[in-house]
Amino acid sequence: MSRQLELKGRQFLILSEPNVGPAWRATVMEVKQGGTQEPLGIDATADTRAAADDAAERELRRLLKTAH
Repeated sequence: MSRQLELKGRQFLILSEPNVGPAWRATVMEVKQGGTQEPLGIDATADTRAAADDAAERELRRLLKTAH
């Protein structure tokens, strides 16, 4: 499952998958021109898919805010 975001003119995907146990893991990828995806090294885990996605999105927004 994935969530698409556009932030500061850039496209991102948050990809979610079940993790070990009853947890979910979300990973952030940047979608480049031509559709290629580049991992950004942002991962988050939580008990639900929505919580993992939200945590990954918060970290992405925090990093973009500090990287002027």
